[in-house]
Amino acid sequence: MSQKTFGQALNEALTIALEIDENVCIAGEGVGVSIHRDPNMPTHGLLEKFGRRRVKDTPVSEAAIAGLAVGASCMGLRPVVEIMFFPFITLASDMLVNHAGKLRYMSGGTSSFPLTVRVKAGVGFGAGCQHSHNLEAWVAHSPGLKIVWPSTPADAKGLLLSAIFDPDPVIVVEDLMLGRMSGDVPAGDIRTPLGQARIVSTGTDCTIVTYGAALYTVMEALTSLGDRGISCEVIDLRSLVPLDKEAILTSVRKTGRLVVVHEAIRFCGFGAELAAMVAEEAFDALKGPVKRVGAPQIPVPVAPTHEKMFKPGPEDVVTAVLGTMGK
Repeated sequence: MSQKTFGQALNEALTIALEIDENVCIAGEGVGVSIHRDPNMPTHGLLEKFGRRRVKDTPVSEAAIAGLAVGASCMGLRPVVEIMFFPFITLASDMLVNHAGKLRYMSGGTSSFPLTVRVKAGVGFGAGCQHSHNLEAWVAHSPGLKIVWPSTPADAKGLLLSAIFDPDPVIVVEDLMLGRMSGDVPAGDIRTPLGQARIVSTGTDCTIVTYGAALYTVMEALTSLGDRGISCEVIDLRSLVPLDKEAILTSVRKTGRLVVVHEAIRFCGFGAELAAMVAEEAFDALKGPVKRVGAPQIPVPVAPTHEKMFKPGPEDVVTAVLGTMGK
């Protein structure tokens, strides 16, 4: 166990995967350029260590990168490709949605097509709407694609390793706002199981489900809620597809209330699926309305003051919890 930043944990996962399996290869825009000499960058030093046969800089074409990944997977490799920002995944969606996500089904389940797509996401770094739009609900709605979103350095390493060695295509979302956060990371080949949520805080009055950097917004809100005598159980999903339904339903049946928090747009966001699932499968346990906390349905602003208003804050979480408790 040692202290590592989020980026260093990802780098360690990539290094381990490249070392233990010759079929693992990396490609993306600038994965070997000088900017990655920053030790906090996930691909730092990989080109020098593993060479150009396994670490490939690509043209600025997300469609080509995704096509490379699908083709390499079909030929028996385990490609790990980088799409710089989450909104850019729309340019790669034909290859990912219409090919990567459907090939196993079309083979009758007889073949697997392992590939991993790393994407950067998050709101708060002033990059504007073309770089900051979180699209996890789009990915989750596409059959055959898995999606994970780590919130700690340990899970960044564990989920990435699990994704690389999973038989299906996996999108790994890396929150830019967490890139330099430090935490304890176990040594060696450790893997966080896909589809297994983490109980961050136990409580009895309300369940709060979240993922990524939004987890820390929730944790800030707990102080104010605790001062009001409200005990909240916080669940970090870690994996959106596959989803740990049992962890959510078990918690809601205990607390009787649910608040879902994410930084993506609230309208038709991933939280809507969670709200519907709980309404369908645990309605009898609910003591109050399910509440969702998310961003407004507008493009992400670039001005810092506007971006701060766009991004859900701790006060929004507090308001939602008080609302479901009728206070």
